[in-house]
Amino acid sequence: MRQVEVNSSAPAVSSASAAVNAPAGVVWDVLTDFESWPNWNESVSKTELKGDLTVGTTFVWVANGAKIVSMLEELDHPRRVAWTGRTLGIRAIHVWEFEERDGGTLVRTSESFEGLIVKLLRGMMKRMLSETLQQSVLALKREAEARHGATQGHNTDEVAPVD
Repeated sequence: MRQVEVNSSAPAVSSASAAVNAPAGVVWDVLTDFESWPNWNESVSKTELKGDLTVGTTFVWVANGAKIVSMLEELDHPRRVAWTGRTLGIRAIHVWEFEERDGGTLVRTSESFEGLIVKLLRGMMKRMLSETLQQSVLALKREAEARHGATQGHNTDEVAPVD
């Protein structure tokens, strides 16, 4: 299987990570249940998976008011999920990785933005992308831990940018 990577030379690239107190399978299930995203990710208001959970399937979603059309490019259960997407002249590549660690999961996500608007507004787009990835990782962490029934005896808001 071809491994998808973000474009490290794109005008806007960012990453974030978090330690999640839940197994990788639970984190995978939360992330790949696309139509439930609006229930746990405040920046997503609508999602629609246009078929089965397989490489090549498209999904349409609305994030921060922007309609995005994405296509699943890689599904490696429960380790990696990757998709490409387009909105408002922006081309994106988004990769999620899950690594079992100490009874929990290290979640890493990275994304690249390309397109004329990204080149023109490079600084703003990089900041927006960084904030969005950090918010998404934290939302995924909270939902996976809630579904797993994790205790709250640790800092659930711990998210680290990785760039």
